[in-house]
Amino acid sequence: MRTRFLEDSLRYTGAQLRSGWIQETTGLEGDAAVAFLGPCDVAREHMVDRADLEAGAQIRSPNMLHMIVEHPGLDLGHITTRQRLLMALAGEIINSHLGEALIRRDGDDLCLGERKLSVSVATTSPGSGLIHAGFNVRGEGAPVPAIGVEELGLEPREFAERLLAAYADEIESARKASLKVKRVE
Repeated sequence: MRTRFLEDSLRYTGAQLRSGWIQETTGLEGDAAVAFLGPCDVAREHMVDRADLEAGAQIRSPNMLHMIVEHPGLDLGHITTRQRLLMALAGEIINSHLGEALIRRDGDDLCLGERKLSVSVATTSPGSGLIHAGFNVRGEGAPVPAIGVEELGLEPREFAERLLAAYADEIESARKASLKVKRVE
């Protein structure tokens, strides 16, 4: 799995959550994940979470750490499981930094008490499973009570690079584990 932190700030609108965006932007092919900083303002036409659409939710923040993951060939069940894995790893990294388990995972979101740290969604395209995870850099400006990674004492790029590496390591470890077992009939 290939990963990269993008140096340029990019506005996440939801349009980036599509097959081929990572390759078009970075040249990384196949299983890949990228992270970047920038504002978030997901237009309704790019929202894929039906519950958010029905609730009229606003997915926006003045500055987020974004991660986009693409796994060619994965169906919705598999990519949703990978999304949960990504968010669980993020929570582990943050709680390890804090020295105690303050961050809790609520489905595919991370929270500190009633304050949201993240948004995430998993979906599929005709050829790939896709994930977007966004982590507030600071809590101000979000449409709900929020907290950011900086407020938790984390530098966003360092957190992103640790999470990208942990996720890639976990995917590779799972691949290797699948090769060492024999099939049963």
